[in-house]
Amino acid sequence: MWRIWLLFDPRRALVAMATFLFALALLIHFILLSTNTFNWLDGPNAAQTQMQQAPLPGGATSP
Repeated sequence: MWRIWLLFDPRRALVAMATFLFALALLIHFILLSTNTFNWLDGPNAAQTQMQQAPLPGGATSP
């Protein structure tokens, strides 16, 4: 195993691996935020509750 580190600079390899893992974690979290089930900011089924609201009387629009 130590011979592998003779081929690569350990600092550069560890920084590259940490950067890749951080980018992967961000990607996974943004994918989860785009789903209804795992969106922890808006809560579950937030899109359905917004669509089920009754229109305002008199044809007024909400701001």
